[in-house]
Amino acid sequence: MAKILFIMTGSDEWTLNDGTRHTTGYWAEEAVVPLQAFKDAGHAVTVATPGGVVPPADPVSLDPGLAGGDEAAARFRDAVATAPEFGAPVDLAAVDLTGFDAVYVPGGHGPMEDLSGDPHAGALLADALASGKPVGLVCHGLAALLPATEPDGVNPFAAYRITGFTDREEHLGAFGDKAPWLLQTRLEQAGIDFQAGEPFASHVEVDRNVVTGQNPQSSQTAADELLKLIG
Repeated sequence: MAKILFIMTGSDEWTLNDGTRHTTGYWAEEAVVPLQAFKDAGHAVTVATPGGVVPPADPVSLDPGLAGGDEAAARFRDAVATAPEFGAPVDLAAVDLTGFDAVYVPGGHGPMEDLSGDPHAGALLADALASGKPVGLVCHGLAALLPATEPDGVNPFAAYRITGFTDREEHLGAFGDKAPWLLQTRLEQAGIDFQAGEPFASHVEVDRNVVTGQNPQSSQTAADELLKLIG
């Protein structure tokens, strides 16, 4: 049995470029699908958030129209409400990575607000990378890579091929002109080799011990690829 650390947002709001706050959180599919896949494989999951707050699910991600239908939405709502892992997170600042075998970060716009500047998230991801532990991130969860820097200021993920929510997808959605910054652009500015697939289609990149998924549609495949690395 492997122990998998979920680094999750604690923010239920995202500050837009005009100063208004948009209700958000984590995207349910990107957390629930991997959680269930890892547990079904016999692994244990611990959720960590900034301050140890219960991670908030973006209410939009629980809508049948965006969750993939009524059945999927009901499954996501049930997991969000009842999964003990979501209900009892630990404080990200207190996590000792030596107790874990892999790290996973789901997205949603919440990580754009808090994980994008969280030094503890960045340090944990950099340490996991350096130790060869499997690291998985999906969609806006890749915002947590931004504070992962070496003492010389270089992002350790710069040598890796990754994908995440693209600038094009952000513009095709509702936030391309409202976002204070765009994820793909910021990752590329950090020197990361960003690979953009077709909008809102499953696209996963695997580079050594790093698995990344572009969007919610990539959640299952990303989980499957991470399970292969965990063994």
